[in-house]
Amino acid sequence: MKAMILAAGRGTRVRPITFTIPKPLIPILQKPVMEFLLELLRQHGFDQIMVNVSHLAKEIEDYFRDGQRFGVEIGYSFEGHVEDGELIGKALGSAGGMRRIQDFNPFFDDTFVVLCGDALIDLDLTAAVKFHREKGSLATIVMKSVPKEDVPSYGVVVTDDDGRIKAFQEKPSVLESLSTDINTGIYIFEPEIFDYIPPGEEFDIGGDLFPKLVEMGAPFYGTSMDFEWVDIGKVPDYWRAISDVLSGKVKNVQIPGKEVRPGIYTG
Repeated sequence: MKAMILAAGRGTRVRPITFTIPKPLIPILQKPVMEFLLELLRQHGFDQIMVNVSHLAKEIEDYFRDGQRFGVEIGYSFEGHVEDGELIGKALGSAGGMRRIQDFNPFFDDTFVVLCGDALIDLDLTAAVKFHREKGSLATIVMKSVPKEDVPSYGVVVTDDDGRIKAFQEKPSVLESLSTDINTGIYIFEPEIFDYIPPGEEFDIGGDLFPKLVEMGAPFYGTSMDFEWVDIGKVPDYWRAISDVLSGKVKNVQIPGKEVRPGIYTG
């Protein structure tokens, strides 16, 4: 099965870390966050993966290479141009990056998953894809329910009783919010999604594509799932991610060293 990891962003809200380290390479206990995503994808049968790169692209490609040592195949799509022998990154937007890959070579020929390369998750991807297929969905957002007071920090997804997406709210106030389900940046698509993405221009999944799907009444669903999701959007989120791993909140993350006392590791 095929997947895409979005890794072209500049990570401006995580500066100064991202001046020298691209967000997908930010380490969580000595291992880059994107490496955890590759392991998760492989566990659920996704072994052919495209990665769009732009900012500090060489660092990402030099680390992950062809994916062989992670048990997957990885291809890269560089967004930008070459100037005086140097790669100058210019991201095309998440949906524009997907369309660029598909126009170059029709890679996405069946149901595929898209993940942001800067989030730590322990999601049951197999169950999410099952929901998507049972609904006959063109596009599915994996959502997560958060406490009402946390809603103003996120993009909120409003669905009907059947899970069909009706509207979005970008960081609404507690009183204005119509839902506590948030967009986690984890998406499942059918190849027909490219009919809704214009070629050769900057186009965003959340800001451009999704409102278009709602407007056109496309089969577009959201599924709220219970899983750990740590988005390294800002520097404090990085601290939270490591804290959650060390406290055991995030499953499938091996803590290096030897546990000599409960919660105390040496190495």
